Formats: sequence, structure tokens, C-alpha cells
Amino acid sequence: MAFVHLHTHSEYSLLDGANRIPELLDRVQALGMDSLAITDHGNLHGAWQFYAEARARKIRAILGFEAYLAFGDRHKRERPPPEAPGPYSHLVLLARSRTGYEHLVKLSSIGFLEGFYRRPRIDREVLERYSGGLIGLAACLSGEIALYLRQGNYEAAKASAQYFAGVFGPDGFWLEVQDHGLADEKTVTAGMFRLAQELGLPVVATNDAHYLRKEDAEAHDVLLAIGTGKDLDDPNRFRFFGQESYVKSEREMRALFPDHPEVLAETQRIAGLCEFDFEKRYFLPQYPRPAEFASDNDLLVHLARAGAAARYGDPLPQVVHERLDYELGVISHTGYAGYFLIVYDIVKAAKDRGIPVGPGRGSAAGSLVAYALGITDIDPLKFDLLFERFLNPERISMPDIDLDFCFERRGEVIQYIRERYGRDSVGQIITFGTLKARAAFRDVARTLRVEPGEVDRFTKMIPAGPGISVTLAEASEKSPELRQLARQDERVRKILDLGTRIEGLARHASVHAAGVVIAPGPLTDYVPVCLAPQEAEAIITQYDMVALEQVGMLKIDVLGLRTLTVIHDAVRMVAERHGITLDMNALDLEDPLVYQLLGSGRTAGVFQFESPLATDCLRSMRCDRFDDLVAANALLRPGPLDTGMHLVFINRKLGREPVRYPHPAIADILKPTYGVITYQEQVMRIANVLAGFSLAEADVLRKAVGKKDQDLIEHELGRFVERALALGHERRGIEDIAAQIETFGRYGFNKSHAVAYSVLSYQTAWLKAHYAPEFLSALLSSEIGNTDNVVRYINEARELGLEVLPPDVNESGFKFTVVGERRLRFGLGAIKNVGAGAIESILAGRTAGGPYRSLIDLCDRIDLRLCNKRVLEALIDAGACDSLGGHRAQLVAALDDAFGEAQARQQERQVGQHGLFGEQSLLPAPRSPLPDVAPWSEHDRLVREKAVLGFFISGHPLARYRVEVELFGTRTTATLGQWSEQRVRIGAVVTVVKRQISKKTGAEYARLTLEDFHGTAEALVFPDAWAKLNEVIRADRALLFAGSYSAR
Repeated sequence: MAFVHLHTHSEYSLLDGANRIPELLDRVQALGMDSLAITDHGNLHGAWQFYAEARARKIRAILGFEAYLAFGDRHKRERPPPEAPGPYSHLVLLARSRTGYEHLVKLSSIGFLEGFYRRPRIDREVLERYSGGLIGLAACLSGEIALYLRQGNYEAAKASAQYFAGVFGPDGFWLEVQDHGLADEKTVTAGMFRLAQELGLPVVATNDAHYLRKEDAEAHDVLLAIGTGKDLDDPNRFRFFGQESYVKSEREMRALFPDHPEVLAETQRIAGLCEFDFEKRYFLPQYPRPAEFASDNDLLVHLARAGAAARYGDPLPQVVHERLDYELGVISHTGYAGYFLIVYDIVKAAKDRGIPVGPGRGSAAGSLVAYALGITDIDPLKFDLLFERFLNPERISMPDIDLDFCFERRGEVIQYIRERYGRDSVGQIITFGTLKARAAFRDVARTLRVEPGEVDRFTKMIPAGPGISVTLAEASEKSPELRQLARQDERVRKILDLGTRIEGLARHASVHAAGVVIAPGPLTDYVPVCLAPQEAEAIITQYDMVALEQVGMLKIDVLGLRTLTVIHDAVRMVAERHGITLDMNALDLEDPLVYQLLGSGRTAGVFQFESPLATDCLRSMRCDRFDDLVAANALLRPGPLDTGMHLVFINRKLGREPVRYPHPAIADILKPTYGVITYQEQVMRIANVLAGFSLAEADVLRKAVGKKDQDLIEHELGRFVERALALGHERRGIEDIAAQIETFGRYGFNKSHAVAYSVLSYQTAWLKAHYAPEFLSALLSSEIGNTDNVVRYINEARELGLEVLPPDVNESGFKFTVVGERRLRFGLGAIKNVGAGAIESILAGRTAGGPYRSLIDLCDRIDLRLCNKRVLEALIDAGACDSLGGHRAQLVAALDDAFGEAQARQQERQVGQHGLFGEQSLLPAPRSPLPDVAPWSEHDRLVREKAVLGFFISGHPLARYRVEVELFGTRTTATLGQWSEQRVRIGAVVTVVKRQISKKTGAEYARLTLEDFHGTAEALVFPDAWAKLNEVIRADRALLFAGSYSAR
């Protein structure tokens, strides 16, 4: 085969390339081609995936990208010089060697970090610096040479060709010809051949392949319309002309250039020049080790032994000593001592700064070394957790320690990592949002100008929700409503057809919620980087988490966990109010009061157990011990729920069915879970006991089952059965257990993680049971900005007998606080339009001069540069000034005068102006009387309150109808999604009415926001109903609604 595609775009040319890498390689293989280049626009996002998938198919992967080359300085954003044919041109760059790959990484990174202006641009200066090991192709009609030829400026084109030939050197630069049926291509092709003849340069043929097959052109066009935010039929939008930008066969390519077979042969010659393989090694940063330790391992052993002694006492118990030595030996053998030291350093730095750190996360909680170092606070011996689940000496791969920190201070941790290991060596990690079923449907529908109300209605027919992931094809099968609609409506058929063809493609890039990568030197020496979307100057890797791990980079998940902030704030308030210092890691895990609370269903605010399903599960199982809590954490997940194993667990615990063990030898392993295989570690223990597997071997079996790779499962289970039989066990019983282990792969959970997170669940429940005011105050503070959650937790507080008071300039802090015995005071930070600076000024004035006595006193003592009239009016509307005398209407009426007088006095003090005879001011003294105006009606007061708080606090418009709401309503906003029936009635206040016009019919319909005592919900009133009810449905009215419910 003589032809190789060298100008190909994958889905990582975001919303421009429609080629999925596996399908692209399958197509190339089917066409009999042995090599392929992917040249995405300006980036290397897909480089590792392409390389790995190509190797699996024995196809040579040629790495590259299509660069944007600025005309002029890459740093400048002004218009290019008049002689330039555009702001930038295209240039295809291919790596011919390791040096070439490293230069691709540098150039792509520079394009984003230094040259980004609408596109990631490089310039001639950096191209010359990093041209070594690269092959350059002149690119498409947007290439520099082609742009000059299209202008008729042959001499400029010739000068450009000579320049590139000089930069890339012998066998380094090719003129490029394409034929997609465009008139300009004929002009450019003729010019390229003329240049080749005059300059002695080779010519290569390419096809600018953006999609797989000719028939995919329409789907690609939809992708372009989505990317540009235009309608499909917009005549002025960017589009490709024709249907020729697909992956063509060699025969098709030969037909395009019948007189120049050599331009196809050149593709094979170029491919032959490109030889590159990723190194199979890890690039670990060097921990800054004290000089007295000869190696990282020596330091780790020292720290681990000291930490273990602090945890268990000196001398160490024998079981601790043996486990610690074993783990340290494995860590030394695998070479990961430095990794542990870096994680230890990060956690220690956070704790030293008072930043709350989680007790553990994932399989790392099974490591005694991690526990000794303080990385985790879970004793793996106490909970029978396995080190091999975390780090397996027989399956050497980078360990994975994920870290939870207070969500408010996570940024400080990342900042520390940057300062400690070098700003240019630390980055966050990219992730890609994909066109999942609903997103693909919505995006395609928008390009076809389907009315938004109809799009919402159609989209709700696609199953969605936690643990639900369906394709559009599956949705059509599973949803009779959608299937019927597709039969009746041609538009829906079109959306489903096009949506299915673009479904799963990468849509946009964003920053991974947790991932941080640390390199031994500048990141761009190892991986390509780019700028984070919507985050100025934040550097992220172009490779995602999977690719980074595969190319050997150290990545750590640094997560922000709201629960840690809640626990920390509650503990601090307990200390301040009661003088008690709580050690949350030393709680009695069998406190009856905690299990009484969980069993009563009061799980609002309890970590991991707030959902109705989790609440019902704890209540049904009569959770009365920590082991039950751990098991519930593991079982309340899609796999176990699908198989009904949680019900088996509950029935066995309550004695409704007998506890059965598959084999007497494993009864002790399964006893804590009533014979139900619940944890991955139990599978490992079973393989160890019945088949004599080492725990490391058992982990290989566990991973095989978890991957659901049938060949691998059969191989490992075959080994299990064979070795169990060799130990004298009965075949039938062992084969039954093997079948159970295989089934377990659908629902097994990591016990280390379940224990660590159950500790947090227990801590939140303990605080709620023993210090409800402090816990609810901290919980509410953590949800400032989330209206529905604040309303829910306020209701929970009231049901626990706590009074929730409005904000008050004389009592509130930034967050919610506890005042008196069982009263919670709103935080000033919850008020819209009141910023941190204004709050600091209010608190400082109160600290310096005591409570504010009046509105004018408040205005006098705060910094009016930070607290303007808008801030003060928001404070009044929220009720924060109710303690200053008068009612809210009076305070608003007095505000202009009070603010003006106080502002004048503050300005006078700033310039040092005094009275002629030493008096303090030339201005009159503050006036105190408030104007005589009528109070606001309850309705007006509540509306203004909600505008600045997001909800009602001093009352509720529905309060007078509470009996009717409870009598006639079948649901609340909090329970809408808890039962399967679709028809509901709900009593609510209409807070928002948006009138809209259907583009299809021209009829008016409405979108509503409804609010009841529990939260908010959206409602759609279709044209026929709206025509009858538009005089009734008005903002701020309390109404009873009946209709069909559907989860978005």
C-alpha cells in the first residue's frame, strides 16, 4: 500500500473533527493502510490515545498537529502587516523522532501560553528554535504558500517555500496538494508543482479528512453549526463545501492525481521517516530530601516508623511491625518512596496551615504506611483493609492516593504545590465534555431551529439520572413515547439520526475537578499544556488523566470536599461556645445516639446518606453498628441496587431469611456482611483462603472481574478453580463460588473507600446528634448560594426545634452562627449584593464601637466606600437592620439622607477639615427621627426579602394556605422525583413567569418557577393551557398546579 493519510483531524479538533480515533484507525486498517498521521488544530489532545490504539492494531502512529502560524510576532494581537494574506496561516507539523515529539510539545504549548489570540498561534521565531526532528507540510488552502498563490502573489509564495525548506532542512519540508473539488485548489496545485520544479522541493498529496465517510458530511456540518452557534440553514455561517473531506481510499486518491503518482508515493516515504515510541517509564519529581538521608527510601522508613510509634506506641506491636515492614519493602521494590514523600508533604503542609484534610479516600486507606505518615486517618488493621488493593507488587503501576481538603481552601493547597515544586512544573488537568445523548439531541435540535419548549419536552423522553447512561439508539428503544414521536414527527427522526452520528464526540475542554500533575522539571519538557477555559493564566495539561498516567506523569487528585468544611466549622463553634475541643478521629463509632438518629430517618446533612433511597435503606436495615454503615455505603450504588443485593443484606440482618455462606472456610470473611459479598477485599480474601492465592495474586483476580474482560475473567477464574481443587476442595462448591465472584464484578466496592467515607458519614451524624445547632449552622453556611439546599436545611433545623433568625448587623457574622441555646442567625454573606469587603467593614465597626444603635450610626461607623447605598438597601430588605429601630419601609425612606450625611462626614475626616474654633465638624450632628411612612405589606416585605436572600425567611406567602396545600397537594418540590407516577398536584407560589413564542406555531406558552416551603421547581405551560390560564397564572400568586412530572 503506497498511500498514507498525513492530514487528518480527530474529534479533538473540537466541534470540527468528527473522527473518533478507534473508528478512524479501524477504517484505515480496512483500507489496507499501515500508517496514519493525526493533525488536530493546534493541539496534541489525542496523541497518546491515538498512539496506543494504533499500536494495538499494528499501525504506525505519526504524531503531529496543524499549527496556526502568525504573520508577525506571536505575542501581538493587533492586525497583521498589510502585506500579510491573513492573521495567521496553517502549517502541518509531524514528529519524525523523539526530538520531534518533544518539539511538537513545546510548539503546541507555546501556541497556547504565549500566542493565543482566538487560536493557539506560533511564529517563525519559535518554529526555527524547535524545528529539529520535525517534518513540515505546506497544509491546505489556508497554508501560507497557498494563501499567497490564491492572491496571485507567486513571488511571495516562492519566498515562503524557500523559507520553510531552509527551516526544516533536507527531507524536512513538502509542498502539499489537495483536491476537494474547490476552484482555488486547482490554482494552488498548479502553483505548488511550479514551485516544486523551480525549487527542487517534493510534493505530497493529502486529503483534509475531518470525517470518516462521504455520507458523514451532513453530521460534520451539524457539528460545525454547533461549534459556531449558528442554525444549520444559516447561509452566512462557516461551512465546508462539498462532501470530500473524508478518509479516502488509495484508489480514490489516485483518481484525483492521475498524472502525478509520485505525490502519493511521497506519503509512504514521509511515513517511513517517522519513528517514535513513548518511553515506558515514570517521571517522578524529586522530593526535597534533607541531606542526612541517603535516599528517599531511607527518609520514608524513618518517617513511617516514627509515625507508627506515635499511632501505636513504642515498641510497636508485632502485627504492626510486620505489616509496616512488608509495606515498606513493597514500596522500596516498586520505587515509589518519593511518591509517598510528596503526598506526605502536601498533607502535612495543609494540616500545618489548619486546612481540614479528609480521613482517607479510595484504596490508599488500606495502607499502614499512609496511616503512619498521617496521609490517612483510617487504621487499616482495625478495619481489616488490604494494602495489596492499593499497591500490588505483582501488578506494578503508579499508586493512586486521592486527597480531600476543605473546599474553601483547596486553592491554598494547589498554590502550595506550585510554590514547593515550581510553578512551571505543576499544572491542573484537562477533561473533555462529550456529546452525550441528551446534549447531542439538544444541540442538533437547536441547529434545526426547533422551538426550545419542544426541545425540552422531547429531551425529557430520553432516560437520565444517577447511574443511567443511554445512547440515543437505546433511548429510542427504551422510551415508547420517544419512539412514537419519531414515527410521527420527521424533525425528531432527523434529530435522532444526526444526533446518533455525533453522539459521544468531544464537545469542549474544561478543567478536571481534582487532578494536579507534578513534573520533575518544566511541564512542557514532558507533556503539552494549554490554558484553562475561562480561567486566566491557569495552565492545564493537554493530556487527560488517563493519558498522563500512561505517559508516566505523577498525578494526584486534590479534591475540595464541602463536608470537611462543615465538620471543621461545627467543631470550631463547639469549642467557642462550650469550651470543648473535639477530636473527631477519636469518636466512639458505636454511639447509640448516632444510630438512633440514622434509624429515625433524620439524614439531612449526613454525608453520603441524604438521598431518599439512602435514608430509607438505613431505616429499613435498622442500622445500629458501624459495619452496617460501611456496607450501606458500598451497597447503595447502581450495581448492587440493580441486583437487589441491598435487600438481601437487609433481610438477612433482620432475620427474615437465613444467613448462608458459600463455603464454611470463608464464613469469617463474609460474617460482617451476613454472607453477602459486598467488598472487593472479600473476593481477595476468598481467593486467598480457598485457592491459596497470595493477596497480590488475588488482587489480579479482583481487577480482572472488575474490568468485565471475559477472556481475562475466564483465565483468572480458571486459575482459582484449579488451585482450589488442588487444595482438596470440592469442584461443585468451588465452581459455584467462582460464579458468585464473577457476578460480584457487577457490584463489588472498595472497602477501604467505603470505610473512609463512612467515617465522615458517622462524624456528620455524630455532630448532628450531639451538637445540632452548631452542625446545622455550619451546614447552612456551606450552602450559601444554593437556595434549594438552604431552604431544605432551614426546614430540617426547624423540625429539630431550632429557630432560624434573619440576618442582623448587630449579631451576624459572615457565615451562619448560633446565638443563645437553640437559635441560628443568618450570615451576612448570604445576602446578595453584599460583598466580603462590606461585611468586613460592618464587623470591624461593631467590634470597635459595639452594637449599632440606629441607621445613621451604622452609616457613620462603616466604610461607605465599601458599603454603598445598594449594599445598605440589601441589608434593610433582608431584615439585617431590623434591630436599628423603625420598620423596613422607614429605613429605606431614610437611607438617602442618612447615607449622604454620613458620607460627607467621612469625606471631611479624610481631608482633615475641622471647625473654626476647634469643633469636630462643620456639618450638623446626625439626625435621628425616621420618616413617618406606612410599613410595607407582608407581600412586599417577603418579595424584597426573597430578592436579596433567594428565599423567604421571616414568613412565606403560602403560610396562610398551609392546610390547603397539605390537603390537596400530592407532592412538594422536595418529593417530586421520589415516586414513579407522573401525574402530580403541588401547591406553590409562582415566582417567575417567562412568556415565550413558539417558532413553529407562533403560539404563546410560558415557563414558570414555582416555590413552596421546601424549594423550587420549573414548570412548562403549553400553548393550549396557557391560552386558558394566562390571566390566572401571575407572578407572586399562590396556586394549586396539576400536571405531569418529568425529571430533566
